[in-house]
Amino acid sequence: METKPPLPPFTAETAAQKVRMAEDAWNSRDPDRVVQVYTEDTAWRNRAEFPKGREEVHAFLTQKWARELDYRLIKELWAHDGARIAVRFAYEWHDNSGHWFRSYGNENWEFTEQGLMARRFASINDFSIAESDRKFHWLLGRRPDDHPGLTDLEL
Repeated sequence: METKPPLPPFTAETAAQKVRMAEDAWNSRDPDRVVQVYTEDTAWRNRAEFPKGREEVHAFLTQKWARELDYRLIKELWAHDGARIAVRFAYEWHDNSGHWFRSYGNENWEFTEQGLMARRFASINDFSIAESDRKFHWLLGRRPDDHPGLTDLEL
């Protein structure tokens, strides 16, 4: 059976590791890579959308990153307990007209014993920003280890 360490029950260290791994995957903007950490029957709530299963999640992510250009994300561990992790996050992106946004949100994750995410519930709010107000300036892809996190950026 497929496993995705670290596995529950999570410690503060392994929960933070799981959060960073998720951030790195999402910053790849590669739906093929991202869906591999979810169960085949994963259930999501993302804003007002409810994708179910890897195939629907893949389609959702493909559409998301076609719309949200130059996407850069930071996630931060909020809490953990057993097989659950709560995360807060912010990401910056622009639309096809060049208008920039910062999206803020919270996620609740639930994992199987194999470390695959079975459920993901996300609440997200978009905030229009000027390009000069951007705070996430690394090259597309993984956030560098020395780049400030959400707390350091006072987000």
